Amino acid sequence: MGIIIGLIITLGCVLGGYMAMGGYIMVLAQPWEFVIIGGAAIGTFLVANPMEVVKDSGKGLGEAMSGKTPTDTDYMELLGLLYSLLREVKNKPKNEVEGHIDNPEESSIFQAHPMVFADVPLRNFICDYIRLILVGNARPHEVEALMEEEIGTIRHERMEAVHALTTIGDGLPALGIVAAVLGVVKAMGAIDSSPEVLGGLIGAALVGTFVGIFLSYAVVGPIAQKLKIVREQKLRIYFVSKQTLIASMNGAMPQIALEFGRKAIASHNRPSIDQVEEQMMNSGSAQAA
Repeated sequence: MGIIIGLIITLGCVLGGYMAMGGYIMVLAQPWEFVIIGGAAIGTFLVANPMEVVKDSGKGLGEAMSGKTPTDTDYMELLGLLYSLLREVKNKPKNEVEGHIDNPEESSIFQAHPMVFADVPLRNFICDYIRLILVGNARPHEVEALMEEEIGTIRHERMEAVHALTTIGDGLPALGIVAAVLGVVKAMGAIDSSPEVLGGLIGAALVGTFVGIFLSYAVVGPIAQKLKIVREQKLRIYFVSKQTLIASMNGAMPQIALEFGRKAIASHNRPSIDQVEEQMMNSGSAQAA
């Protein structure tokens, strides 16, 4: 929603200011300039990126438009799931805990936390490292290094679409110049025309430069930046999981391990200690039932 409002304000101010200066809006209606710039941008985007990145970029545009990031409720649910699992690890036989880890789709703990249950990569991340905790002889610093490596890999994959969109945004001004040059070539072919006709042709050519710069700095660039922010915030749940599990491996009680995870949450989304304690009580009551 923020992107739509921002684009409306930007476009309204740019076109409104142009018209207020006495410009004619129809002069900017040069469809073939848009075809040249848009077609070249799409073509170079397909040349530069594998199909997986192209598809992910389309998905990323939807993520940027929605702007949906983990909320405090999502973090509370994640902490509740981790607390339930760590209690199982501490109090239950190994084979009972393995039942939740090996078949999370059938686990009552995972089913009680739908946000994590629906996020398959996050669910697999948690299950993999709970399994290492169950092994018992894994060294915490080695597991932490492995977690950081995996999170780095996930981040690299999720940022590929951001880099692809940023690159094409950076290239749009140059593509606008290409369209402008072609327009000037067309104008030079009619050099013996009247000044009114020649002026119109040159004005149409300059529209290409305007469109390329506008799309780069007012549309594609900001959307790529928004996507980066959204995906960075979505990665935060992995850091919260990492901090909680590593604290548990270092000997912290489940309640204390959750505090390590809580501190990894950004301040504007971080639940209070009282909220976390209430979540732990609810999780404990659900397990007892």
